[in-house]
Amino acid sequence: MPGLKQIIDALEPIEGGWRGSIPDTWLQGRTSYGGLSAALALHAAQQSDTDLPPLRSALVAFIGPLSGEIVIRASRLRRGRNAAFIQADVESEAGLGLRATFVFMSAVESKLDHQVGTAPAFPRPQAGDTTFKGNSAVSFAQNFELLDRRDATVGPAEWLRWVRLNERDGIDPMVELIAVADCLPPAALKLIGGPAPCSSMTWQLNLLGAQPRTTDGWWLLRTNADYAKAGSSSQEMMIWNADGKPIAEQMQSVAIFA
Repeated sequence: MPGLKQIIDALEPIEGGWRGSIPDTWLQGRTSYGGLSAALALHAAQQSDTDLPPLRSALVAFIGPLSGEIVIRASRLRRGRNAAFIQADVESEAGLGLRATFVFMSAVESKLDHQVGTAPAFPRPQAGDTTFKGNSAVSFAQNFELLDRRDATVGPAEWLRWVRLNERDGIDPMVELIAVADCLPPAALKLIGGPAPCSSMTWQLNLLGAQPRTTDGWWLLRTNADYAKAGSSSQEMMIWNADGKPIAEQMQSVAIFA
C-alpha cells in the first residue's frame, strides 16, 4: 500500500506540470481522499516557485472525481513583497477534479499578538492505547491511525479525533498537515446516524503559525456542523498539536444527499 511520500516521489515531471496516479488504497468512494489530492496540489505549488515563504492559507474547491492517472499543474497568480498566490489544478480522465489557491506569506512586524482556542481535554494516545484504522470499507482511512472521543461531551453534530499518518518520514510538514486535516467524516452525518452519500464542495484552511509541529505525528481534529439543510451543510473545523497549541482553523461546505 503506497504511502504519501511514495505517491509524491512517483510524480513524473511533464511540460507544464506533473503526472502521477491515485492508488485505490487512497480512494474515498469513487474519488481521491480530499486530503491526498490537496496535499499533492500543495506539493506541486511548492515546487512551482522558488524561496516561497510559509503557507498561510489554502482555498480548495472539489470540482469533480479524481482517480487513476492524474495531471497536476501549478502556476503563480501573483507574487508581492510579502505574499505569493499560487494556483494548482489536479485533473484526471474525468476532467478537472480540484482547484486550489495557496497563499504563502512571510511574517511581518505587527502590534498584534492575539490567539484564542484552547484544545479540548482529550489526551493524545500513548503507547499501549487502542487505536483504529477506520472503517475497512473506506479505503483511505487505512493510511491513518485514529482515536475518536465518543462520550457525552461530544456534541450531536461534532467529531473529535486524534489522527496521525502511518508513513510520514521525509514529508514536508505542511504537506503532511494538509493530508491529515481532512481526516474527519462530515459532522452532519452524525445527525443522520449512519453513512449517507456526501461530497465536500469547498474547503478553507488558515494556518495559525509559520511551521506546524507536533509530537509523534499526532494531531487533534474537531469538526462541528453549524448548518445542515436542503442537502447542504456548513462546518467549522480546528486542528491542535499534541501540546494543545492551535495550528489551523478550517471551514468546509459539504453536499449531503440524504
